[in-house]
Amino acid sequence: MARPIAKIELTLEQRMELQRRTRASTTPQRESLRARIILLRARGQKLEDVAKQLSVSIVSVSKWSRRFQSQGLEGLKDAPGRGRKPWLPREKIEQVLTKVTQPPKGRRRWSVRTMAKAVGISHDSVRRIWNQNDLKPHLTRTFKLSRDPQFEPKFWDVIGLYLNPPDKALVLCCDEKSQCQALERTQPGLPLGAGHIRTQTHDYYRHGTITLFAALNYLDGKIISRTEPRHTHVEWLRFLKQLDRETPKDLDLHLIIDNYATHKHANVKAWLEKHPRFRIHFTPTGSSWLNLIERFFADITLNAIRDGSFTSVRQLVAAIEEYLALRNEEPKRYLWKAKGEEILAKIQRARQATLPAPN
Repeated sequence: MARPIAKIELTLEQRMELQRRTRASTTPQRESLRARIILLRARGQKLEDVAKQLSVSIVSVSKWSRRFQSQGLEGLKDAPGRGRKPWLPREKIEQVLTKVTQPPKGRRRWSVRTMAKAVGISHDSVRRIWNQNDLKPHLTRTFKLSRDPQFEPKFWDVIGLYLNPPDKALVLCCDEKSQCQALERTQPGLPLGAGHIRTQTHDYYRHGTITLFAALNYLDGKIISRTEPRHTHVEWLRFLKQLDRETPKDLDLHLIIDNYATHKHANVKAWLEKHPRFRIHFTPTGSSWLNLIERFFADITLNAIRDGSFTSVRQLVAAIEEYLALRNEEPKRYLWKAKGEEILAKIQRARQATLPAPN
């Protein structure tokens, strides 16, 4: 007569927990397998049938069945001390993690090899420890926090123009890109081709500089621009007069500009008082990222200026004007999507992070 099959009895809570482990995508595979073993055994299935169905050994099914019967859900956990042993002594790992913020004398940071030599382990081990702890001594991020006492009022003033542009008005993001250099490479480079990248010489001849004045229409993405040899208040005033000529007279002009002294010159202020449709909105000091014209300047630098070779200032100006003409045929808007509250919260976290540690 065959022996009766030992059926595992489950409480409602145990069954629900085991079922959760089999369904949850975050459950490790080994825990999910053990849960399935117990659920099948609770249905009265034989050890051999469960092993065959789950493609495991009978020994494994028997082991986890006994562990569950004696210890319950706790019995399905790995026993203490199991698993791969650390490849390094704990004190060596702690040394690496402690020293990484304390550069060696005469240096600004550690390399994996200098750290390996100081601690007495391989540079591959140092790299692995850094990766596991998300440490990147070779990287530095730049930042700038505005100290403008009127930061928040100016911030919301500019953000408000982006998120809720006024009626019967144009919002123009304005600035000047100074020191646009007409650089001529000393030798012709190779064009891009199959099997090799485009090349250019590292040395060049200088043929002078220009300043690009530009106003980005936030509503349609078009650019109003002019080039000048300098960027004093005289050139800025000429640009304002150009904006006055080239925009509809019945619209107010809301200009977003930075705090450059040229923009606040007495002659500029006097002219603005005579032209009340111009309304000036200053970005907070040190916060040029609020002005979307900076995004355009990044594009024109990459696409038309940086990689060019110009034999004269005139040739540089022609390249800029060609780029602007083509762009204005199919203008690209830069839309402000970030929420003001989230930006301010991020800035506040940065301020807190830069505060000196209390004694």
